[in-house]
Amino acid sequence: MKCDRKGSGERMSGMKILVVDDESRMRKLVKDFLVRSNYEVLEAENGEQAVDIFFETKDIALIILDVMMPKMDGYQVCREIRQYSKVPIIMLTAKSDERDELLGFELGIDEYISKPFSPKILVARVEAVLRRSTSKEEDTFEIGGIVLDKSAHLVKIDGKSIDLSFKEFELLTYFIVNQGVALSRERILNNVWNYDYYGDARTIDTHVKKLRSKMGEKGDYIKTIWGMGYKFEVTE
Repeated sequence: MKCDRKGSGERMSGMKILVVDDESRMRKLVKDFLVRSNYEVLEAENGEQAVDIFFETKDIALIILDVMMPKMDGYQVCREIRQYSKVPIIMLTAKSDERDELLGFELGIDEYISKPFSPKILVARVEAVLRRSTSKEEDTFEIGGIVLDKSAHLVKIDGKSIDLSFKEFELLTYFIVNQGVALSRERILNNVWNYDYYGDARTIDTHVKKLRSKMGEKGDYIKTIWGMGYKFEVTE
């Protein structure tokens, strides 16, 4: 079962994606899978070239960015671009250190994917990030008997309205937009509460518990991933 959003596929088809990696084989692998999904792909082999291409090409929709590169690493590239643009950035890294990931999110990276990875999963992440970045406030999501209207701040389950707090609504929206993606508590804090929130991850568990309760049987769509976080998954 999928999240129905009118026109999202049409909006994403043909979008330009900049792939930045000093390994030519990695660029080719990523490019081939993106081209099959009807994206136009530009390539850069180092950070300096990436920055030049980005500012010379005004309609790049997303950047896939490696961390470890010559001349200018991925973090420096992100700093340069974030001074002028909020273009979505997915960072590829061989590192698994939590501090590196937190630095990336603080710099404004939208997704972190560790190497090695499945190219199909990468394409799915690209599509999810682009859906988020191109979404409009009037968008309505329909999935598994749930209708969520962002502009009206309204949620209906099987045709019946449910009363959610502001954060519960934002949390459910984030789950639905990222359905099928395993979300750590840190990522949820970053995207729903933002880094200006100084609480801890337990507040997420509290909000999820309340949200599940209000959703009734549909609350089972929010799966707990022990030791990590949550995943929104619609089951028959």
